[in-house]
Amino acid sequence: MNDLVVTSSVAGTLSPLALFLHADLVVKIVMAGLLLASLWTWTIILGRGLSLARLQKRNAAFERDFAKAEDVDRFHREHASSDLPSARVFVAGVQEWRLSTGGKRVDRDAARARLATLMGSTSAAEIDRLSSGLNVLATIGSVCPFVGLFGTVWGIMRSFSDIAASQNTSFGAVAPGIAEALFATALGLFAAIPAVIAYNRMTHRLDRIEAGVNRFADGFHATLSRELDQEA
Repeated sequence: MNDLVVTSSVAGTLSPLALFLHADLVVKIVMAGLLLASLWTWTIILGRGLSLARLQKRNAAFERDFAKAEDVDRFHREHASSDLPSARVFVAGVQEWRLSTGGKRVDRDAARARLATLMGSTSAAEIDRLSSGLNVLATIGSVCPFVGLFGTVWGIMRSFSDIAASQNTSFGAVAPGIAEALFATALGLFAAIPAVIAYNRMTHRLDRIEAGVNRFADGFHATLSRELDQEA
C-alpha cells in the first residue's frame, strides 16, 4: 500500500507542468527558451511554408501565361508591379532591353552580356529574399538539442547534489529531479526535429523555385537574343 502511495506521488510530479514548476531556475530558463524556439519554429512553418507553396504555384502560372502571351509589351504592363520572382526577372530584362536597343547603334554582344548579368543578378536577389528567415530554422535545429542537453546536465548535477545533502536515495527522492533534467532534453528535441524537417522541406522548395526562375531567365534571354539578331 505504501509503495502505491509513493508511486502515485511520483507520477503526480512527473507531469510536464509540474516538471517545469519544480525545476531549478537555470533549467526553467532553458525550458522556457526551448518552448519559445518551438513556437517560433511553428510560426515560420505555418507562415513561411504556406506562403512559399502559394508563391511556387503563382510563379509557375506566370511562366505559363508568359509562354502564351502574344504581346510582350502588354504583358509587361500587366505584370510590371508583380512580386513574383520570374516576373521581376522579366521586368528587369524588358527594361534592360529597352535601354540597350534605344540608341541609334546597338552593340549586340554587349546587350546580351548586360541582359544575362542583370537577369542573373535579379534571379539571385529574389532567391535571397525568399530564403531570408530560413537560417532561423537551421539555427534552432542545430542548437536546441545542445541547449536541452545543457539543461539536462545541470539538472542532474543539482539532483545529485540534493541527494548527497539529504542522504536519501529512494526512488521517490531521485525520480523527480532526474525527470526534470531529462525533460529539458525532450524539449530540445521537440523544438529541433520540426525545425530540421521544415528547413529541409523549404530548402527543397526554394531549390525548385530557383531552378524554375533560372530556366525562365535563360529562355527569356534566348528570346531577346534572337530579337537582337533582327535589329538593324
